Amino acid sequence: MPSRSREIASVFARRWGRASVDSGLGLRGGTRRREAFARETRLAFEELGPAFIKLGQMMSVRPDVFSSELVFELSALQDSVAPAPFEAIREVIEDEFARPVDELFDDLDPVPVASASVAQVHRARLRADSPVAWGPALAAGTVVAVKVLKPGVRAAITGDLELSRRLARRLAIVRPREGWTLAAFIEEFERSLGRELDMREEGRTADRFAFDFRDDEQVRVPTVAWGRTTRRVLTMEYLEGWRLSELDEARRAGVDAYGLAEHGATAFMRQVLVHGRYHADLHPANLFVTPDDRIAYLDFGIVGIVTPDERRHIAHVLAALVFRDPDRALRASSELGVEVPPEQRDALARDLGALMDRTLADERDVRHFGKGFLSLLGDYGVEIPVGYGLLVKSLVTVEGVARALYPGIDIIETSRPFVTRILVEQELTMSRLLERGPAAVRAALGELLA
Repeated sequence: MPSRSREIASVFARRWGRASVDSGLGLRGGTRRREAFARETRLAFEELGPAFIKLGQMMSVRPDVFSSELVFELSALQDSVAPAPFEAIREVIEDEFARPVDELFDDLDPVPVASASVAQVHRARLRADSPVAWGPALAAGTVVAVKVLKPGVRAAITGDLELSRRLARRLAIVRPREGWTLAAFIEEFERSLGRELDMREEGRTADRFAFDFRDDEQVRVPTVAWGRTTRRVLTMEYLEGWRLSELDEARRAGVDAYGLAEHGATAFMRQVLVHGRYHADLHPANLFVTPDDRIAYLDFGIVGIVTPDERRHIAHVLAALVFRDPDRALRASSELGVEVPPEQRDALARDLGALMDRTLADERDVRHFGKGFLSLLGDYGVEIPVGYGLLVKSLVTVEGVARALYPGIDIIETSRPFVTRILVEQELTMSRLLERGPAAVRAALGELLA
């Protein structure tokens, strides 16, 4: 453990020292300095391995806690690491089911199709029918993806988290605000560790997502084989397709890239505004296109939840982006917990309007708008609620995914008819009519009697 502690301290000292030099020893602007430190922090996490990669991924969906520069840099973490030996994976599977692998699967490929920080995936075929949450059982012979937690991963992450806590305490001496923020986040991450490392939780989330989109022929979610799923093993249908880095091949095969990009953006709006839960960790490894022109979603480890009231306010925020209306954006954002002090509101609205003009006027650039908006709120000392920050980051990620499919797409314009319809439907609900009816009647009487 002492040697690991020294290794961690050495890596961060070296990386942050380089960031200090790259930022002109603090003489360059705050944004340049934050970007330099964010880049070197990501590289340090990649260098230190699985536990830090997982920690960085969790940090990347918390723009309410960390700077926008760090959040967007950590989004690029490469979660692709060397696989565990197949014999160790076989042992995990047999321990979970108390049966030999050959009684569970046929043709279990010893070479994984993917290997990430905490788990790896092997292709196989079901040896017997397996029950599912809803619909017909998966038949024997179905090709499946078997996702297995790597041996010792829980202990490794727990050990590195303890060392990270010590590092955070040291950082708190030099930079108190950042140090204590990191320490609090590490405590939160540790509390969620059990859920993150339980394959059954991911399976249940995937089933809910599949049910939400059961009537959408263009969205595909693999069915979970519950008869072959445990705390450390998740078995799902194996879906064929192309990752976002392989789209040239997909286009040559006749896939409608523009149609999928447009549908994917709308599907995200539907997740947020209709179902109230959305995939919050989209990246090339979690999303690909299938030969039959569908979008396939994988890996449901991080999901955002939105209440009915929040959906209505989010729709107004999106409408404000469509019409470049900073006042409307701030009014709706205040309903989502973004509290702007009254004395700062006019100045923030002016700065937000200027940001919209720079990023949303001609070639819509949601990434730079989202990053700039979170930075702007930070500059004004406005606290960013957890769900709000996650939503902004997810919208930025969706734009990145859509543009990977079709570079010329404008997701703000694509969302316009959907957001408009949702707003009309929300305002015409009986509860909203009853809520607003008396005020409307009073206004009408005032006009008649004036």
